[in-house]
Amino acid sequence: MLYKCRQLLVAGLSSCILCGFCACSVTGQRPITTVPHVDLQRFMGDWYVIANIPTFLERGAHNAVESYALNADNTVATTFSFNAGSYDGKRKVHHPTGYVVDTKSNAVWGMMFLWPFKSEYRVLWLNADYTQTIIGRSKRDYVWILARSPTIPAPEYQRLVQILADEGYDTSKLRLVPQQWPAAISK
Repeated sequence: MLYKCRQLLVAGLSSCILCGFCACSVTGQRPITTVPHVDLQRFMGDWYVIANIPTFLERGAHNAVESYALNADNTVATTFSFNAGSYDGKRKVHHPTGYVVDTKSNAVWGMMFLWPFKSEYRVLWLNADYTQTIIGRSKRDYVWILARSPTIPAPEYQRLVQILADEGYDTSKLRLVPQQWPAAISK
């Protein structure tokens, strides 16, 4: 019984660290911008993590992919997978549940990795063809640049980094996520 309680305590504390305890905004900074509207059906599917300010779980991640599927109850089934430490490292898979907080814009979500701990998820930028996006948080502590393909051209990447700088992110913390896939991509 003591062992089980210790496991639950460690899992709960890990989730607190991962989720940053809450989605409070940093005092002294203007509110973070989100896109006016996200078409949830178009947003669903696979997104490759091009770069991020990583959480502790993501450090050293290779071939990171975030996949979304809309459930009948309007929650978002999420699968986050990556190879730990190298391209041929052990494949890690996490299944947080997403839920839309702002149903008018669909641009503000919550993510629950372990009940009852939730993390803020904001769609800061999204291109018109839904092939690139930036996901951030009001605290500006974590961020993800995502794309429908494993790579994006350098000028586009630099433009997205500038968007983050304009939003008040410390872009020196941004890390490229190594992506190396065979011609026939299989996750």
